[in-house]
Amino acid sequence: MAGWRIRSCVPVALGAAAALLLAGCANPSTGSATDDPSKPVTLKFWHGWSDPNEVKAIDASIARFEKLHPNIKVKSTGNVSDDTINQALRAGGSDTPDVVTSFTTNNVGQYCSSGMWADLDPFMKKDGIDKAKVFPKTLLDYTQYEGDQCALPLLADAYGLYYNKDDFKAAGITSPPKTMSEFRADAVKLTVHAKNGAITRAGFMPDFRLYQNSPDRMLAQWGPTYFDKNGKAQLADDPKVTQFFTAMNDISAAEGGHAKLENLRAGFGDEYSDGNAFLQGKLAMHMDGEWRGLMLKEAGAKFHWGVAPLPVPDDQANTYGRGYLTGTVTGIAHSSTHQNAAWELVKFLTTDTDQVVDFANDIHNVPSTNAALASPRLTPDPNFRAFIKIAQNRYSSAIPPSENGGMYITSFQDFSFSEEEGGVKDLHAGLKKLDRQIDADNLQSES
Repeated sequence: MAGWRIRSCVPVALGAAAALLLAGCANPSTGSATDDPSKPVTLKFWHGWSDPNEVKAIDASIARFEKLHPNIKVKSTGNVSDDTINQALRAGGSDTPDVVTSFTTNNVGQYCSSGMWADLDPFMKKDGIDKAKVFPKTLLDYTQYEGDQCALPLLADAYGLYYNKDDFKAAGITSPPKTMSEFRADAVKLTVHAKNGAITRAGFMPDFRLYQNSPDRMLAQWGPTYFDKNGKAQLADDPKVTQFFTAMNDISAAEGGHAKLENLRAGFGDEYSDGNAFLQGKLAMHMDGEWRGLMLKEAGAKFHWGVAPLPVPDDQANTYGRGYLTGTVTGIAHSSTHQNAAWELVKFLTTDTDQVVDFANDIHNVPSTNAALASPRLTPDPNFRAFIKIAQNRYSSAIPPSENGGMYITSFQDFSFSEEEGGVKDLHAGLKKLDRQIDADNLQSES
């Protein structure tokens, strides 16, 4: 039976992250790994995909699995949130899923430490799978917590810089920026103002409330260290964090200021609609994930566009090519009484090279194994390949796991919103206060 650990829990402040934490605090129902995976069985598979193309792709993946394992039938349920999965696993009963997925790598620490998701190391050891050889290190890191490998990567997301080639040509810019100083200069050249001074097109919008612009994603270009060796938050003492806020504020000010940028953002359409600001030509450069390229093609973008890695600090020019990584994770519910059969599905979805490549091509996500990343069967689209290179870059990173899930990232985001709006008068003092808050939240989750 896969090993698991239980931590006691205490009430914490209400909020999305806290609700998720509390949902996982109950002791998980005990399942078993004594089932015979060669016997007839029906597995319940819960996932978050809802887009018709994505659902079609996951259904095709399941059909391939069932063809290889005719005794195992998979009942798939899509568009399921983390909250729903956690509530079901906490409640237990015959309707709980066997195999689960999550789009939120921030919460892996909570999945593992709560014991809700089974440790997968015994299954991999039994099948002779060397996870360090199969999966890229960064992806492997964000699917485990304190030695508990309770999840595996099921495709990945990488973040890069989309840029409007037509705007670049008109501004006399011959290539995408590689350093922050080049980034600032290009952003200013590409910003367009109306006669009344209002911004009608932003060269780049550093505003943290915009679409995918979560501050932790851009901060990855600096390579920060969120916690020290003792697990204490050290954002205030890491000069890279201060440099990050200084650089973002500098770009904002050079383009016309946060207020003008926010006025422009107020008129943007929904991120996943035809009103997307980059698609509409209101942003000349934009941070986004690999899936955006497929959306731009399907929407019939009326301009030439390209993809490049996001710029890096001038004093870290050798790290150019790096980016922020995250992705979908999958695991086995500890309450499942069909854990061996469930492992067959998880193993197929995450380690079978052809399956990983086919699924990546179908939904335009980054493959999550070393073999799939190197496969010649991957789409040759150069814009998509740019994200493959970002995922393979040795400096690319994901946020570190935490037992309280993504609560510390939520706290960092809230601080960043206030900082960019001018609500933090003393950055170092503000970051010190944030560190204390993060440490207090972590201490509560461990109690």
